Amino acid sequence: QVQLVESGGGLVQAGGSLRLSCAASGRTFSRYNMGWFRQAPGKEREFVAAIRWSGTRTDYANSVKGRFTISRDNAKNTVYLQMNSLKPEDTAVYYCAADPSLGSYYLKAGPDEYDYWGQGTQVTVSS
Repeated sequence: QVQLVESGGGLVQAGGSLRLSCAASGRTFSRYNMGWFRQAPGKEREFVAAIRWSGTRTDYANSVKGRFTISRDNAKNTVYLQMNSLKPEDTAVYYCAADPSLGSYYLKAGPDEYDYWGQGTQVTVSS
């Protein structure tokens, strides 16, 4: 199992940047593919980005491609989401999640495919 704690959210003006962090506990963090998701009020949770356990592959939702960057530091048991050129429509609670398939080659985009979740961090982008 792995426990996840997000941080780094806040209020930012449109065009600004934030970096989210997700700290994980557990000895096998380096074998989990990790994902970031977000959920806006009244909307379903949606995929934002994912990264392979080795850090050698990433995937992004079209809505954030070119603006957001997912990365990880396995020595620190942490995954990051660098968010640039933020827009009001990026406003949501952001969650990190771990894919229970240790060492998987494939990156997944469905929330139901992730078993472990953090509590979320609020990101608000003002216009």
